[in-house]
Amino acid sequence: MFVHVDKRPKARTPWLTFVLIVVCVAMFVWLAYASEGVRVQFVREWGMVPARLFNPSSSLLGTLTDLNWVHLFSALFIHVGWLHLTGDMLFLMILGVPAERALGSWRFLLLFLVGGALANLAQALSLADATTPIVGSSGAVSAIIGAYLGLFPRARLGLVLPLGFFFEFVRIPALLLIGFWALLQVAFTFVGPAFGAIAWWTHIVGFLLGILFAMIARPAVARRLRD
Repeated sequence: MFVHVDKRPKARTPWLTFVLIVVCVAMFVWLAYASEGVRVQFVREWGMVPARLFNPSSSLLGTLTDLNWVHLFSALFIHVGWLHLTGDMLFLMILGVPAERALGSWRFLLLFLVGGALANLAQALSLADATTPIVGSSGAVSAIIGAYLGLFPRARLGLVLPLGFFFEFVRIPALLLIGFWALLQVAFTFVGPAFGAIAWWTHIVGFLLGILFAMIARPAVARRLRD
């Protein structure tokens, strides 16, 4: 477990991070208590199904009017496993709060939605014939992780290490910790099937998009912080 370490004065409350977490958790709870038939139907309807997105029998105009592309966004808020939800929400809370303070809420929302949707699109392109819905905010959260690294390359993350009956709090450079995480995502794209049906490409693409977004937004962020 790790936390963001930042000694600068705190900016405005990062309300959007908390809203996104509440929406994802509320959706998960509702699906958990829904009947199996309703849950399966909802996930298939609003999850991102690559074969439906790239249906060769449908024209481009037909795809747009059918609003299949909306599923690239709606899938971001659907989780069907509590471990998946917990992991995404922890990363979103820890790294999303400082990222939103730096970017501002509306840039942060743009990053979450567009970064997540493009990450889902990349995964769909690699599995164009798949009929299993792809769900979860991992692509969007990975974009937040990438943006955090781009915004705070010299930051340190507080890591809590269990040492027997005690816990030790150590500070590790974010570049080292997040870089190790990114290398794991690359490795899992090759051995990932052995660890379950996880869309690893969404993590990698989201992460790279987040770094790019942070680089582009840096001048605006600097002006915003000065103001």
